[in-house]
Amino acid sequence: MLHTNLLGSMLTCRAALRSMLRPPGGAIVNIGSVVGLKGNAGQSVYSASKSGLQGFTRSLAKEVSSRNVRVNLLLPGFIRTNMTERLIPLRRFGTGQEVAQAVLFLLESQYMTGAELLVDGGLHLSM
Repeated sequence: MLHTNLLGSMLTCRAALRSMLRPPGGAIVNIGSVVGLKGNAGQSVYSASKSGLQGFTRSLAKEVSSRNVRVNLLLPGFIRTNMTERLIPLRRFGTGQEVAQAVLFLLESQYMTGAELLVDGGLHLSM
């Protein structure tokens, strides 16, 4: 799980940055989880991998901002997939489309870097 969620994201960012540094400019959106922010019983390794992604994203944003590259983190809550079965404060699951809209917002927001955007229907309020 650490290799997929953390190391995989780090290697993907490294590969993407090659094309963003010459000429300088671009945007990266890493996908974390509200569980990385709040933790969840039975998900300690998953939570650790997503928390690590938060630190990596913040640091990378600082490292590449001078090259006009923005790096942000999206923190979705439970989105309707085969893994999710719980209710959240908005009393419905999020959709892939809602996550995609948030990713697009971060990609288009020219003055955002190092930000963490929660898209969780208020789930973090109940954790």
